[in-house]
This record gives sequence, C-alpha cells and structure tokens, in this order.
Amino acid sequence: MGLVPGCRGPTRPPPPPLTYEGLPVAGSLAEARKAGFTDCRPDTIEMRCRKAGVMFLGHGPFNAALDLVGSDGAGGFDEITLWHDWDQNALFAIATTLEQRGWKTCYTGEGSKGDQAIYTRHGLPVRVSMDLSYFGKRRLRIIPAWNKREPLC
Repeated sequence: MGLVPGCRGPTRPPPPPLTYEGLPVAGSLAEARKAGFTDCRPDTIEMRCRKAGVMFLGHGPFNAALDLVGSDGAGGFDEITLWHDWDQNALFAIATTLEQRGWKTCYTGEGSKGDQAIYTRHGLPVRVSMDLSYFGKRRLRIIPAWNKREPLC
C-alpha cells in the first residue's frame, strides 16, 4: 500500500466479497452500496459508509459502518462495525446468542484498556470482536477469518 500526498490514500484491490448472516463483511464499494450502505463520507485516506436499522442474529436495530480503503473507497472493506447509540449493553445480547450457538470466547488485553471478547467457531469464515472496555460507544465487529491484522487470543 502506498500513500502519495494529494492522492486518494492507500490503494489495494478490494477483497473478495463475504457476507455472514445477511451482513456484508468484506467486499467492494459496489457491494457495500448494494447492501444499503449508501451514506458514505470520504476523508483523505478512507471512506466510511453507514447504515441505520441493522439487525444481527435477531438483535437490534443497530447502526453499522463499513470502512473502505482509499478516499474513493476503491480498496474495499474487510470488516463491519455495529453499535447502539444510547444502549451500550445492547450488544451483549449478540454475545449471549453466539455462546448459545456454540461459539468459543477468549479475551484480549489486561486491566481496563483495549480489552475485547473474541468469539470464534470452527469452520465459520468470520470471527466476532466486542469491546469490553471502550471510550464513547461500545462496538462489535464482524471480521473475516483471513483478516489477521486484528487481535486474536
């Protein structure tokens, strides 16, 4: 990936499309828009596309965002972020459902900074990461299994 002043930010080809439980987890800007993520705002290095009213595993509605590489979004996205504007505990219902469905849980971090619960299930193409400690809004991210940039336990 390169960054040239005055250009559209880092570049890469978009990752292959991936959906899980009806939500886009990886793909191109076109796939994000097709899934209803049409409120897009670029900055100098990425584009964030948002959608309200998102349901996941029967819970919600949540707000959701896809962060695409490049200010024009040409590099695509490789995770989806969910949050609730005023109920910071709403995401725990998803965690309970994952555990009931046999997902395993592990935890990152020590003390009160950066701790996340990571949910995995053998054979599935995604993992789920939920903030336990947070500043602002608690978030839950659905991440492709191949995305190794994100913390693992």
